Amino acid sequence: MRKQPNSQMCFVCGLENPLGLRLAFYEEDDGSVVCQFTPRQEFQGYPGWLHGGITTALLDEVLGRAAIARDRWVATAKLEVRYRQPIPLEQPITVRGKLTRVRSRAVEARGEVLLADGTLAAEAEGVLVTISEEERARVEEILPFWQVVPD
Repeated sequence: MRKQPNSQMCFVCGLENPLGLRLAFYEEDDGSVVCQFTPRQEFQGYPGWLHGGITTALLDEVLGRAAIARDRWVATAKLEVRYRQPIPLEQPITVRGKLTRVRSRAVEARGEVLLADGTLAAEAEGVLVTISEEERARVEEILPFWQVVPD
């Protein structure tokens, strides 16, 4: 697996965001991107369960990172999330995403959140559109500030 870079202030992967999740994402040989996460108490919705908004943020991030793994810089245009099981706090989960279709201006992707025992807890399908060349140039200017953190 190859580690993807972290940003500074992204809510999901930002290393300097004091309120963020600070997660690491890895590219697998089959083209998917994966992340391991153990949700803490401060991310709860109902007592003992992960907030659905955090679940959605995880899925949105992993879909975008699946596109980045293919050198596609995108923004989410549509995201449909299905919650299948409550996600317990303080227990590890796996977040996985993969592109399912690549078009000239957009990609389609699918993601899932799996509980420690492999049970599907949430899944998402999304459409992500390629950002403009001007926006990509702006993003690439700040890429040197991203850093890969060793395991």
